[in-house]
Amino acid sequence: MDAGSNCQQQKPGPKLPKTEECPKAKSARRGHGKKRPHDANKRESLYLIEFKSVSKVYENGTVALDKVNLFIGKGEFVFVLGHSGAGKSTLLKLMLREEAATKGRIIIGDYNLNKIKNRDIPYLRRNLGVVFQDFRLIPTMTAYENVAFAMHVTNIPRKEIRRRVPYILHLVGLTEKARMLPNQLSGGEQQRVALARALVHNPQIIIADEPTGNIDPELSFEIMELLTEINKLGTTVVVVTHEQAMVASFHRRTVMLDKGRIIADHAEGEARL
Repeated sequence: MDAGSNCQQQKPGPKLPKTEECPKAKSARRGHGKKRPHDANKRESLYLIEFKSVSKVYENGTVALDKVNLFIGKGEFVFVLGHSGAGKSTLLKLMLREEAATKGRIIIGDYNLNKIKNRDIPYLRRNLGVVFQDFRLIPTMTAYENVAFAMHVTNIPRKEIRRRVPYILHLVGLTEKARMLPNQLSGGEQQRVALARALVHNPQIIIADEPTGNIDPELSFEIMELLTEINKLGTTVVVVTHEQAMVASFHRRTVMLDKGRIIADHAEGEARL
């Protein structure tokens, strides 16, 4: 089934209210982590994600990324498109500081990933809301509890959790499903729970890793529309995918990876697949 043709048959999602940032998360972002070096501060108003001549070579000699230059600004919506083995997963791991670059410089928000201390990595990740392809929900927890747990483990007060979680579930259209377990939800609904969990700390950046890979094509459009609405509120959105038809239907900036190199970077409305 062609995802692009199905996408055109769907209605746009509802306009979403503006998100709010919990005070605890805001305080953590301001007070922790290695800040950008002086020269990078000059561009702070332009970019949230900076890869400058970044290479990643694994111990077995595999060159996963080769001299990648990528700059993503505040409020952008960017597709990173590539087949298996293109370097997409490594790009994500470097953003999350699960891996360190072999060469080059990476700056995410206010964090210089070349100099960040291990104790500050959790604070970096709070600014990166990640939506995984396989959802990664806790099967014994309800939708509400899955989202609340993401706040609980970061020591957010219970009062703030009780205020924030219903708001976020409403944001993704799951108010009536809050007390259901993952196995009682459809694939699209589970992905919405995963998105709610990613949003709960009001991150600067949402990174969606193959967000439509495990759901039906007709639901793919709904998830992408939801990400689009979140982007309209000012959140930077990066969607990593191999689905060319879906990318073509949204006409957003598209960065194409192949064999660890960026082979094309098409501006919004100009992507040619």
